[in-house]
Amino acid sequence: MSNLTISMTEPVHRMHCRVIYGDTDAGGVVYNANFLRYFEMGRTEMMRSLSLPYSRMEERGLILPVTESYLRFKAPARYDDLITIDTSLVEVKKFSCRFNYRILREEDSGRERLLVKGFTVHACINRQGRLTPIPEDICRTMAKLCQNG
Repeated sequence: MSNLTISMTEPVHRMHCRVIYGDTDAGGVVYNANFLRYFEMGRTEMMRSLSLPYSRMEERGLILPVTESYLRFKAPARYDDLITIDTSLVEVKKFSCRFNYRILREEDSGRERLLVKGFTVHACINRQGRLTPIPEDICRTMAKLCQNG
């Protein structure tokens, strides 16, 4: 298992979204698995901000499936909450990369409350499902954003 420490390294990509009713469960809170969707939203928008949208990787015959994920729940999110998704690229290796996340909600006091923190690890595979190195140009761009870059 990967290191469970979740630290956000600069630059941190920040985006906001509103919780829709369909993301909640019978208890009126966001269903736990939907936080992985929020992680994906943050990751996708971070990559787009680097001019590396996933569609460009797919055009090159590459896919970055999640091979590992971790979530630590701290407080619930509810329907119509405006949440903030922070995403940080923290590691790029020859065949994989890791993103860290935190999801926050602004409280009435104006302070942000941590709802969830976690990470995802992604392998780089080709269309045949074989592990393949992250192309050097993509690796260089990604590595500039993380500690080992």
